Amino acid sequence: MMDKMRFPAAVLTCAVTAFACGYQVGQAREPLRITPLFATGETILGEPVAYPAGKPKLTGAVIAMAPGQNTGWHTHGVPLAGMILEGELTVDYGGKGKRTYKAGDALVESMSTPHNGTNTGSGPMRLFALYIGAEGLPTGIPAQAPAPAP
Repeated sequence: MMDKMRFPAAVLTCAVTAFACGYQVGQAREPLRITPLFATGETILGEPVAYPAGKPKLTGAVIAMAPGQNTGWHTHGVPLAGMILEGELTVDYGGKGKRTYKAGDALVESMSTPHNGTNTGSGPMRLFALYIGAEGLPTGIPAQAPAPAP
């Protein structure tokens, strides 16, 4: 009697699980789609990506900025990869120019060139950032603004 009850219970469990996961009996799964965002050994300014020594530490963050807000001039002691989730971010790299990134843009940020990011859009800007660092190392280092070009 017990074995007769286990089979329907197992079938019901599988059906509920399949329904909850969005699968239907007799329907093939859609293939997994992977969209590469970047594959590089260089930053946005052509600097080589250099991994820090020490115990690895990955830090993921969403950076949110109001219109007109800026990051302040800084550099990164660790590689930083990111993607604009919402809005617009213009980064001033001093003598190396300015670049504007919009929702969906992905980048590997400059490490040693001082830069300042400003939300130049009309709404909020959100950036997903992944810092590839090591324990005890800062993700950002305050820097002086470069001298204006003559």
